Amino acid sequence: MDNLHEPVLVLNANFAPINVCTTKRAIVLILSGKATLVMNGRGEIHAISRTFPRPSIIRLDKMVHRPRPRVKLSKKEIFRRDGYTCQYCGKRAKVLTIDHVIPRHLGGEHSWENLVTACAECNHRKGGRTAEQAGMKLLQPPREPSSSARYIFGRYVAQYQEWLPFLEGW
Repeated sequence: MDNLHEPVLVLNANFAPINVCTTKRAIVLILSGKATLVMNGRGEIHAISRTFPRPSIIRLDKMVHRPRPRVKLSKKEIFRRDGYTCQYCGKRAKVLTIDHVIPRHLGGEHSWENLVTACAECNHRKGGRTAEQAGMKLLQPPREPSSSARYIFGRYVAQYQEWLPFLEGW
């Protein structure tokens, strides 16, 4: 991966995680005096006349007021919420689909509470019926995932363990 495009955790002035930006953007924020380096841990970037630390975490100098982020409803996030596991049989299949618990033609909505991950076999078996009509049960009821920092930025944690203390408790 190109060093300038690696993700950098952006903290608000109160140390609350608010965003992820590229290394290049983080360096620009630091050089313009809008942010300070909190953690390096990645070495250096060598320019012609200067050497810059490669930031892993930066903190904005001024407080940015934003509404609490929510997880956007998408196919990828449904799979992530459900742990890439069929919610009917519990298999971690290679081919996964999205299933409407209450089918759209029966008035089911396109919402967190009505969408689940299903393997192709279970989705086909259920067909255009409700789970009850098909004699199937969900492993757990679908719901909107937590908008905690740990969940929102969680996909980066495996690779960037140093972020973890800054994601806990928000």
